[in-house]
Amino acid sequence: MDKGKFLKGPSLTAFARKKAAELGLDGKGVKLVELIHMVQEKEGNADCFKRQESCGQLDCCWQASCGAKMEKTI
Repeated sequence: MDKGKFLKGPSLTAFARKKAAELGLDGKGVKLVELIHMVQEKEGNADCFKRQESCGQLDCCWQASCGAKMEKTI
């Protein structure tokens, strides 16, 4: 996904469901934020989507839709 592209609504849901399916996760009946958390955990990342005010994970594919203020780490 292009990190500069902001996904929301059906586009974000479709992207999350695609990633979940690629990882073998069943997202039926799961809310979008919970589905993204499942994907993050399965990929070995913190399940932080929409849970933090700021974030230093500049390579995160969810960052444009998360709403966290992005911080540069040195």
